[in-house]
Amino acid sequence: MTADRSGGVRRAVITPSALTSLSGYTVGVTSDRRRDELATLLESRGARVVLAPALRIVPIADDAELRAATRACLATPPDIVLVNTGIGMRGWLEAADGWGLAEPLRAVLSRAYLVARGPKARAAIRSAGLRDQWSPEGESSEEVIDHLTTRGVGGLTVALQLHGDSQPEYAEALEAAGARVVEVPVYRWAPPVDPAPLHRLVDLITGRLVDAVTFTAAPAAGALLRAAGSGTEQLLEALREDVLAACVGPVTAAPLRRHGVPVVAPARARLSALVRTIVDELPKRAVTIEVAGHSLTLRGHAAIVDGELKPLAPAPMAVLRALAATPGRVLSRAALLRTLPRGADEHAVEMAVARLRAGLGTSRVIQTVVKRGYRLPA
Repeated sequence: MTADRSGGVRRAVITPSALTSLSGYTVGVTSDRRRDELATLLESRGARVVLAPALRIVPIADDAELRAATRACLATPPDIVLVNTGIGMRGWLEAADGWGLAEPLRAVLSRAYLVARGPKARAAIRSAGLRDQWSPEGESSEEVIDHLTTRGVGGLTVALQLHGDSQPEYAEALEAAGARVVEVPVYRWAPPVDPAPLHRLVDLITGRLVDAVTFTAAPAAGALLRAAGSGTEQLLEALREDVLAACVGPVTAAPLRRHGVPVVAPARARLSALVRTIVDELPKRAVTIEVAGHSLTLRGHAAIVDGELKPLAPAPMAVLRALAATPGRVLSRAALLRTLPRGADEHAVEMAVARLRAGLGTSRVIQTVVKRGYRLPA
């Protein structure tokens, strides 16, 4: 396997004998912190990976707010502590340790009603020697607020560990129910240092040149939409119709679902489970037909001919997809021209067909119909 990071693309080198579950597919990765881990999991299954971090996590540059929130919790111990993220919980304790306040903070937290929004938050709580009392089944903040307000928060102090940005709607809901809310900011989201890979991913999605995009944080979805700018609707159209949006959990999926994007997510918020979900879903979208005595399956940027993977360039693949959409039907050069990038002419169609035949390793699959065009003799 080789990795080419010059444009954010990592290419898995696949031989016919190494045909695997995601061979022939291209997957975009928008996460930053664990992108290499996710990319390795995808590549091990044969996928080509496009790395395009949508956001990066940075510690609070000036920790005055976090220190003030920590001292507020020590001065008036919270009755309830909502831990939103594992990285946030660990960062809070690490910062407190640097100030010599780690043990007093742990003592305060041990007496509070600890709510872990998801499994990563729960793991961070337990690794600190603490015990969580409740977690929402769907891992959503809405479930947490419903649970706390139903349980009753009137006159109680609630410490709300933020995950990236302030959450005024949740703080306001708790305050409206009579709680005193202390927001605990541990980190924030920032744009990627180099935005070029993200803009390139937008172009690839819009052009249907990736088969799936993964999201491991809800803000990443918003960052991708912002990167699209005036092309946001075209991006959403691609995600609604052709490009699979795969999210690590329901919270991450929420922004896309609000835009009408169908999303797949694993039952458990784990990177390995996310990859298994993609492995289950993408092959369902493959088209398989019998052509001139050959079994032909279309996958992303490749065709599988009689079990052998044949990677193809975008133009030949576009022609093959158009022909496979109506097997046996003749498509004119003008019709096929519309599948190619703008500015191409009919000569480009002939070149694409020639490259397609060469790439498939047989000329019998693509039949020329004199003065009419081309077809798959299915």
